[in-house]
Amino acid sequence: MFISSCKGIGQIVGRLCFTAPSQMHIRQCRSGFRGSLSPGRITGNTGFGGHMRRVILPFCLMLGACAPGPSVDMPSRAATHEISTMPAIKSFSSPRPVPPMRSNRDIQRDFLELSFQLESGRTLKYFSRFEEPISIAVTGTPPPTLIPDLNRLVHRLRTEAGIDVARVRNGNANITIEAVPRSEIRRNLPKAACFVVPNISRLSQYRTARHSRATNWSLLTTRKKLAIFLPNDSSPQEVRDCLHEELAQALGPLNDLYRLPDSVFNDDNVHTVLTGFDMLILRAYYAPELRSGMTRAQVAARLPAILSRLNPAGDRRASQHASSTPREWIDAIQTALGPGARPAQRRDAALSAVRIAEAVGWRDHRRAFSHFALGRLAQATDPDFAQDQFVIADQFYSRTPGSELHRAYTGAQLAAYAISQGRGADALLLLNPHLATAERYENAALLSTLMMLRAEALDLNGRTSEANAVRLDSLGWARYGFGEDWAVRARLREISALNPLKGPNG
Repeated sequence: MFISSCKGIGQIVGRLCFTAPSQMHIRQCRSGFRGSLSPGRITGNTGFGGHMRRVILPFCLMLGACAPGPSVDMPSRAATHEISTMPAIKSFSSPRPVPPMRSNRDIQRDFLELSFQLESGRTLKYFSRFEEPISIAVTGTPPPTLIPDLNRLVHRLRTEAGIDVARVRNGNANITIEAVPRSEIRRNLPKAACFVVPNISRLSQYRTARHSRATNWSLLTTRKKLAIFLPNDSSPQEVRDCLHEELAQALGPLNDLYRLPDSVFNDDNVHTVLTGFDMLILRAYYAPELRSGMTRAQVAARLPAILSRLNPAGDRRASQHASSTPREWIDAIQTALGPGARPAQRRDAALSAVRIAEAVGWRDHRRAFSHFALGRLAQATDPDFAQDQFVIADQFYSRTPGSELHRAYTGAQLAAYAISQGRGADALLLLNPHLATAERYENAALLSTLMMLRAEALDLNGRTSEANAVRLDSLGWARYGFGEDWAVRARLREISALNPLKGPNG
């Protein structure tokens, strides 16, 4: 099933754990980088019942004691109604997606594996998509930011992917987005933060339909009706990230590939909004040369001409022939970052992931991610070893095109360590290149975290007025990234506690 899961790095910054083990949260915590400095995403995919892209991982690699993302024992947005005393919530302006930097030959392989496999490895016999103008309706109790974020995404899908999609106000739509409390989602799928299911329109229909042929993705030959279930009591960024991922899979490919460094279709959870690569995949998915019910061979025969038309620059790029990701490495990463394992088992699994990456000969973002995950798991018990792993991860990321956002997560970890040692100037050098990256990729949780770290580094350098201004400016982004005021204040305290001039009490 398709469930949003805890991935890796991205989630680590949803909480940035710098010294103590953190708690990954769902939707959210994937094995990737989402919202925090997290490493990788765990997804379950049986073909039935729904695609769960975000799963709750009890180990979210985040900051210090780890900024509390929404969890069952924390106050929820629905439960807190006081007026905020903080600066107004900030939002991003015009999107600036980075175009894909790979050859069309590589993209053709990516497209076929994304489109004809489920995340479990199960193959799909037929290509499926919507074959009519696509309507989207929102039901339930949406949070204030959902509709603006959806309108922005629909505009991007129309202009960048060329998909005939529009939001409608009545409930009779091809895609129904139902906004419900997290508790309702977890009652149906305990490890899910959000998910998408074919051929139903309400969460109340899920229990009876989940094992039926109608909700079996592998039996679909065309798409007519889908439902996406999102939390209405998570942070605005959490809701938006779920929206991008689930809507992308409702419209297009159902698989994720760890080898993709610049895509939402990757379980590492680094990218949380649709990228230039993702929009190219979706534009090809809805190319007029293709139609529902085609076999893999039929799609493969038409794909080279489609990509040449849509991405002519890709014909001039050399193929990189990135190797497939072995199941053993995926299992090791999921054990290291997923739920259920003991600390010793997690660290052993992360060590296994590093050994597998070395044996395979990877020098790309997957090798880096292995070291990043090991560093996160070692932070509480061996911070010097963890720091070494982050340095290695950063070195591999620096050699991988399309890994700028990954480096921003690693840079936050390295800067946090420098701040904890009183090296403010070093921290500023580590942080400054990544602020624009976090903004370009629309990651408010990461951006606000980097700004808060920068404020502490400025304080260490005696630049108090500048530090206060940067800290204040971070709060509007933090409100989008982390949600409630209590969560923003908790992040501020955690990052302040890194500063040796302030101590654990800030």
